[in-house]
Amino acid sequence: QVQLVESGGGLVQAGGSLRLSCAASGRTFSSYNMGWFRQAPEKERESVAAITWTGDVTWSADSVKGRFTISRDKVKNTVYLQMNSLKPEDTAVYYCAAGAAFSRVMRGEYDFWGQGTQVTVSS
Repeated sequence: QVQLVESGGGLVQAGGSLRLSCAASGRTFSSYNMGWFRQAPEKERESVAAITWTGDVTWSADSVKGRFTISRDKVKNTVYLQMNSLKPEDTAVYYCAAGAAFSRVMRGEYDFWGQGTQVTVSS
């Protein structure tokens, strides 16, 4: 079992930056591939970034490529999403998630996820 708690969301102007953090607990966390997805009102859930359990391979959606960076710190049991050049269309609740298979995490299929943190980007 893995427990995930997100933090770092907030209100930011377009062009600004935020760094989301995801604190994980559970003895098997280090063996899970991790990802971030977002859910905006009246929009489909979107997987935005993923990272392998080793931290060696990352993936990001075309909509955020070049602006968002996912990373993980195995010592701190924490996953991060650095978000730069934010746009109003990035406004959503962002969730941290874990999955056993990296291919599934990229597709937005997870085994565990947190409660989410709100990100609002004003124009």
